[in-house]
Amino acid sequence: MGPIDFLVHFTNFLAPALFLGLVLPLAARLVLRGSRGGRFWPQAGLVALAGAAMLGLGLWVFGRDGKMATYAAMVLAAGSAQWLLARGWK
Repeated sequence: MGPIDFLVHFTNFLAPALFLGLVLPLAARLVLRGSRGGRFWPQAGLVALAGAAMLGLGLWVFGRDGKMATYAAMVLAAGSAQWLLARGWK
């Protein structure tokens, strides 16, 4: 596999986490008017990082990409990170 192929595969692997990283902070700002999440880009980056970590963990545990359990864990991790960053317990 060449470097271009690797880059394409790697970005396709991370695409769901990056999508959630952008959508969750934006949705929190639109839905929850008093959202205390802080600045958008650092929050989006941390949520995407939590999702990407779960994708990597799922790849390591299952030995392959694309398992629904991995995607469920990614959504749970990204949602939990968003909840923590927005101080959802208050």
